[in-house]
Amino acid sequence: MGSPKQTGISIAIDRGGTFTDCIGNPGTGRLEDDIVIKLLSEDPNNYKDAPLEGIRRILSKFTGHEIPRGEPIDTSLIQSIRMGTTVATNALLERKGEKVVLVVSKGFKDCLEIGNQSRPKIFDLAIKRPDVLYEEVIEVDERVTLEDYAEDPQRSTTTTTPREQTRAEADVVRGLSSEAVRILKRPSEGLVRSQLKEAYNRGIRSIAVCLIHGYTFPDHETLVGRIAKEIGFPHVSLSHQLMPMIKLVPRTTSACADAYLTPAIKKYISGFQAGFEGGLGSESVKQQAGAKGARCEFMQSDGGLVDVDQFSGLRAILSGPAGGVVGYALTSYDPVSKTPVIGFDMGGTSTDVSRYGSGRYEHVFETTTAGVTIQSPQLDINTVAAGGGSRLFYRNDLFVVGPESAGAHPGPACYRKNGPLTVTDANLFLGRLVPDFFPKIFGSDETQGLDEQASRVLFEELTKEINRKLTKGGQSREMSPDEVAFGFIKVANETMTRPIRSLTEAKGHDTSKHRLATFGGAGGQHAVAIAESLGIRQILIHRYSSVLSAYGMALADVVDENQEPESKTWADDGREVQDALASRIEDLKKRSTQRLQDQGFDNDSIVFEEYLNMRYRGTESALMILKPSKEEADLHFGGDEWAFGKAFMKQHDQEFGFTLPERDIIVDDVRVRGIGKGFKISEKTVDKQIQESNPKDVTVGQEYRRSLVYFEGGRLETPIYKLGELKLNDRVRGPAILADDTQTIVVTPGASALLTKTHVVINIGESDTSQPDISTDNVDPILLSVFSHRFMAIAEQMGRALQKTSVSTNVKERLDYSCALFDAEGGLVANAPHLPVHLGSMSTCVRIQAQIWQDKLKPGDVIVSNHPEFGGTHLPDITVLQPAFSRGKIIFYVASRAHHADIGGILPGSMPPHSKELYQEGAAIKSEKLVSEGKFDEDRIIELLYREPAQYPNCSGTRCLADNLNDLKAQIAANKKGINLISTLIEEYGEAVVQFYMHQIQDNAELSVRNLLKHVSKRFAGRDLSAIDYMDDGSPIQLKISIDGDKGEAIFDFEGTGPEVYGNINAPEAVTYSAIIYCLRCLISADIPLNQGCLKPINVRIPSGSLLSPSESAAVVGGNVLTSQRVTDVILRCFQACAASQGDTNNLTFGFGGNIPGETETKGFGYYETIAGGSGAGPTWEGTSGVHTHMTNTRITDAEVFERRYPVILREFSLRPNSGGNGQHRGGDGVVRDIEFRIPVQVSILSERRVYHPYGLEGGEDAQCGQNIWVRRVKNQDGTSEKRYINLGAKNSAQMQVGDRIIICTPGGGGWGQIGDQSQVLQEKDHRHAWRGGSIANNMATQEASM
Repeated sequence: MGSPKQTGISIAIDRGGTFTDCIGNPGTGRLEDDIVIKLLSEDPNNYKDAPLEGIRRILSKFTGHEIPRGEPIDTSLIQSIRMGTTVATNALLERKGEKVVLVVSKGFKDCLEIGNQSRPKIFDLAIKRPDVLYEEVIEVDERVTLEDYAEDPQRSTTTTTPREQTRAEADVVRGLSSEAVRILKRPSEGLVRSQLKEAYNRGIRSIAVCLIHGYTFPDHETLVGRIAKEIGFPHVSLSHQLMPMIKLVPRTTSACADAYLTPAIKKYISGFQAGFEGGLGSESVKQQAGAKGARCEFMQSDGGLVDVDQFSGLRAILSGPAGGVVGYALTSYDPVSKTPVIGFDMGGTSTDVSRYGSGRYEHVFETTTAGVTIQSPQLDINTVAAGGGSRLFYRNDLFVVGPESAGAHPGPACYRKNGPLTVTDANLFLGRLVPDFFPKIFGSDETQGLDEQASRVLFEELTKEINRKLTKGGQSREMSPDEVAFGFIKVANETMTRPIRSLTEAKGHDTSKHRLATFGGAGGQHAVAIAESLGIRQILIHRYSSVLSAYGMALADVVDENQEPESKTWADDGREVQDALASRIEDLKKRSTQRLQDQGFDNDSIVFEEYLNMRYRGTESALMILKPSKEEADLHFGGDEWAFGKAFMKQHDQEFGFTLPERDIIVDDVRVRGIGKGFKISEKTVDKQIQESNPKDVTVGQEYRRSLVYFEGGRLETPIYKLGELKLNDRVRGPAILADDTQTIVVTPGASALLTKTHVVINIGESDTSQPDISTDNVDPILLSVFSHRFMAIAEQMGRALQKTSVSTNVKERLDYSCALFDAEGGLVANAPHLPVHLGSMSTCVRIQAQIWQDKLKPGDVIVSNHPEFGGTHLPDITVLQPAFSRGKIIFYVASRAHHADIGGILPGSMPPHSKELYQEGAAIKSEKLVSEGKFDEDRIIELLYREPAQYPNCSGTRCLADNLNDLKAQIAANKKGINLISTLIEEYGEAVVQFYMHQIQDNAELSVRNLLKHVSKRFAGRDLSAIDYMDDGSPIQLKISIDGDKGEAIFDFEGTGPEVYGNINAPEAVTYSAIIYCLRCLISADIPLNQGCLKPINVRIPSGSLLSPSESAAVVGGNVLTSQRVTDVILRCFQACAASQGDTNNLTFGFGGNIPGETETKGFGYYETIAGGSGAGPTWEGTSGVHTHMTNTRITDAEVFERRYPVILREFSLRPNSGGNGQHRGGDGVVRDIEFRIPVQVSILSERRVYHPYGLEGGEDAQCGQNIWVRRVKNQDGTSEKRYINLGAKNSAQMQVGDRIIICTPGGGGWGQIGDQSQVLQEKDHRHAWRGGSIANNMATQEASM
């Protein structure tokens, strides 16, 4: 046998937050020989360390004599210990890691505070972002950049020689990625030593180093690391050693996380090792003298084990959950049938979902955990805030589950600690939990069982409250406590299915073609309902499901990860490139082999997975491509096992729905995953067991007892079976409950459970009970809540489809898009906005287009529009909408709006600061058919985007037509996705019911706004609310709000607003509607469905001919991005809600090229970004610095990606000190963004708040205005050159030359309250930051609150 020999007891441990699970095997590997122990993770009265206590108990049982507590454990009895731990996760969640000093390149000290500049929840005026992990920052005066840029139309590359042949003083060298790196400034060793010494003298002992482009040029990081070691820092984390991948912010966060967590891990391991006589780890096994050591390996986030001495904080964050994925992957996936599996791990406070298919783990390389985005290979485990302890609420006539949790203390109501109602209480009340099997650890003496009466009393009270509200709302039907409890179960299930759909469908997989593997304490109670909702027909529950993470540790392999950056262009027939890549892979394999051999593995037990990280040129959507197996190569690639390029195109087509055959494929990274194969499962696969089974229905005599359990429609007499007393091949038909001391499995009517040797297999048949008739006479609050989730999920999945299938940076990385669902009249039903400015305006567009095309559209038709008079915002935002038909009539619309990087006009980027007429801003499309009965009219759209704009004076057509076409096709794909999903919903519930709840969701939002207005009217004693603010040109925006406090209605009257401007700050009426909806949603302190109903109680009066209702030909590009922010400031000032935020989006564009008539057509590029500023302070919060506010929430391009793609050097991106207004609560600071250009480009800035300051409120000071500076290199007559600092003003454009810079200083946010008054800031915990994790976390962040 090639792996380390099994000669003693093997122990696998999962140390969770509440329980520690231990599995011991005497070395036979047989399931029946295992000893399983479950104990509390914290029990200081009895033991210091739970894993050590678990090992003591296991050894005592195997040896037959009790090992005293406190006595060192003899490792000679132990073959191996495998362990997963939450030590790192808990330290991250609770922010209890080591004090860290972060070392970064000069100009980037605030890179982690700014992050990607987006805010986590778009409707929170009190913006909360996770705290950074470092204690202080040191900026090192050093700098390198990349010599070439990806958007170069000439594709020129700089030739370099290998590093070993390059002079030490050379300014241009070859990086690890083979790219040419220019050294702009070398660090001073003496200065670095002095800076680090000062931090050391202040008591900091852990250091994180991340210098810009360190992934490809690590020399400067290595120098800093060497000096730190010489000074005496015990822990040094260098970003290029941890994860040598491009992207400064995630790599810096990763280095910080490692420096923050690894000392805590090492401290824990040291304490753990002290409990043994004899060492732990591969080195101790090698030692001949002294007590025999034992192998000790820890589970990493990527699903592989690593020797105890190599275990680090960065790789430990998902240590525990990773074991569960390995557990179900190796026990539930069959390599013959190849049916993919979805893992469903439902715990007390959250639920983890993951996927395993194709016989390999799905890794992601950028994930968010506890609010920290890191770069490191991790299993794609996505966490949602719905577990057994999730709290239940009835808010705004909706059933709401979580995200708040009852926690371990006080816990659910039934835990006898006066806790609140939770999902666990609902299951208990409905009979779906059997108290007999629950441990009796409750009550003051900790000897009592679950308190069913406590749950019952609270449900009865809540039911009375709900019925009171239903009666008050005119409902004739009352609900029973059973219906209320079951309603919460249904809503909880909806909450959990949304991320499962996202996880599978985002990667091009059909959810219904999976199995569901459920584990964790609460999973079995919800598994059947979850599976039915997803269309899954079979559920697998392992016998060890309650300790599956520990079992996964026992089954896992030891893994050695190696990765290096690359930049080569792939060629299917290019032997030179392939040979160079093969050589790098072989080098990595040699390193990996050596490390695995050092751990006791011989060559026969070492296997490799070889990867290339590949992407299309001009995109950032890289895919990690595994080298095809011989079987795959023979089947798909003509026997070519090095067909990485073809494999990339195949996977790209599966995940994104398209390929770009005309584009180069770039190799970003070379990766080798060395695997030391260990434990082999001796059991037959679950598929084989099912095939060989001989099912026999259980008899009445096998029942434990019977109970009345609630299922859809009422309570049924339901048999309960003890899992341990059921035999192989027993089949239990639903309704039934299977239970033991660790889990409860609910088998619903129409389903059946089969007992195999290793699993309980639940098969879901066609249910005998058809969907009950749903009345449309009364509103069912449960269904209202369910449809709220379903409609939102459709909009979200449309958004994911758009992001996934798009090509441009604007959509794919900056997330400058929105998707929405509308009723037949064009009224908004649900949307997933990344940008609030799209909220109300899309509805205006759909409504107008519906009128224009009334009775003229056919199935498969798609309309395109961007004109401001037709519901557009500004021309780059193109809306694509499509109707859905039923029996020949339109029943709803779907639409998607995306910002296109260029659509022509007078300047690259189509955001000209000096436009006076609409035609100067690019293509203006009033209403056109983009698709007719399924046929894409490419000729017409090229005419509209490319040729027509070029007919106007000094104007060009679009400068990136290919991206326009691809993104329009992506928008069509997103719409098609929405129509298919709604069609599925109609199949499930019927058209009448879906239509009914479309309108009821709008009524629910209307009621919330009416209640808000009534409350505001009381607060201001019925007075009118008024405010005025000014654009930088002096144009006033004036508003008076008159509220009818009895009806909950309001008039928003903008009389007094300035006239249309001969400039581009005019805003179409749709923009004002968006601002109103956004502000109302911010003021309502709860999640509500965000739709057309919000505007029903509002009468908006906008003077015709004003800058908020301009003429058809007026320029509007600034109205969407600038005036919208001022309208928002004015509305919030009326309500005295908060001080002004930066009131700007700081729109920067640069580029060259175009097809202006009379000039030579030039291939070029255009770049567009918006830049963060400060947010305003409020009555209970400080402003936030360096964040996007109000009407936008787009991300900023990462600094390293920015320099790789464009001919620029980002000199500085930091916070602008003291730019926020002072006060009782300070406003947030703006930022400084300093960009140097390396080739001549046209640079344009479109901004505001350069004259009028963002206001403070209640005595708070105003914030500083912004400023735009051109640092111009001017040659004097004597041949010398000098720098001149020129103020560009708010709106300007300049032809900048090589070495010129633009410095954008953005405004801060206003202060709140008198300076010196005692702070009233609320220290609230954001529940979402604690639980959110996984690859879909980033997308959820800007969608979750849009309900």
